[in-house]
Amino acid sequence: MPDTRDAPPAPPRGVKAGAGKYVFELAKVNRVEAGPDYSTTTGSLVEGERFMMGLMRIPKGTGARAHSHPNEQWVYVLEGTLLIEVDGQKSEAKPGSLVYFPPNSVHSSMATAERDAVFITAKDLSHGLWGTPVDPSTKGAAYAPGFEPGRK
Repeated sequence: MPDTRDAPPAPPRGVKAGAGKYVFELAKVNRVEAGPDYSTTTGSLVEGERFMMGLMRIPKGTGARAHSHPNEQWVYVLEGTLLIEVDGQKSEAKPGSLVYFPPNSVHSSMATAERDAVFITAKDLSHGLWGTPVDPSTKGAAYAPGFEPGRK
């Protein structure tokens, strides 16, 4: 039997849709961490046959360090503003913005200091929820100055 004491945790799975389950109150479905080694993003997740949908929140002044994943991803911003970087191109995504992360693109996101960012996200199921940080030697999320853990 393999030793799993030092194995990384398995990425979370969403609530499975279908088989009589067709309507979901996303804010109450479940709570998952969307990349705990590199991000502060948390939220709810539902999986269908070919893609997953989530309602996610990034606390103000925090976000996801540069990472990538082989599945493509879409983000539709509902509240707050996200500072986005995709393959070196920086953008600001405000409510009503739709952001596309191509497969294997290096990308990061951070909620501005004014308020949390809330968004709907969709990813195909060719890969799990979590990506791979560009710098795996560093643990933890991205923090704007003054928002680091332990600061008040």
